[in-house]
Amino acid sequence: MDIPLVTLVDDDAHVRDAMSNLLNSVGIECVAYSSARELLASARPDRVGCLVLDVRMPGLSGLDLQQALAKKGISTPIIFLTAHGDIAMSVEAMKAGASDFLTKPVRDQTFLDAISRAIEADLAQRRIAAVSKDAVDQYRSLTSRERQVLRGVVAGSLNKQIAFELGISEVTVKLHRSNMMKKMRASSFTQLFNYWQSLPQDLRDADE
Repeated sequence: MDIPLVTLVDDDAHVRDAMSNLLNSVGIECVAYSSARELLASARPDRVGCLVLDVRMPGLSGLDLQQALAKKGISTPIIFLTAHGDIAMSVEAMKAGASDFLTKPVRDQTFLDAISRAIEADLAQRRIAAVSKDAVDQYRSLTSRERQVLRGVVAGSLNKQIAFELGISEVTVKLHRSNMMKKMRASSFTQLFNYWQSLPQDLRDADE
């Protein structure tokens, strides 16, 4: 796995240097920007990690940047760091999905603990996304009839009930069910149901 990457955005050069050195000292790579616009104009690698954003900056604020990244579909966990934090600001940040909200000056260990939690959260959401992508690929490999049988199975219907609903024989349902289970790489109902639950809502709602 790549070394975690922390992206830091703060208009204070001293803060950027201090935080970068601290992260590097514990084996975490850090790339720093002096403004939100500088970050938005850059090509960011797709790496496990998190963002550390100063709230009050010239031009776009950290909260503005949070919204801009969300519009781009970037869900990397965000830690806010500010010397002027207040309750309303932190509530707004957390409601928008911030991982943490720290007030300067922050203890090194408190900062590193927040970074660790954010990186773990990013790893977790990446694992979920990977499972979902696999499930979608497997689902798309099914025939229309296999998808219909899948829907019946996850709904808890018996083979004879699915056969009646689809107007086919129970033997044919068993054949489709066997093929569907193989394609979905599921060895049990529980595994199949979990794959089904990881599919995007639009696929689960689609009529086959």
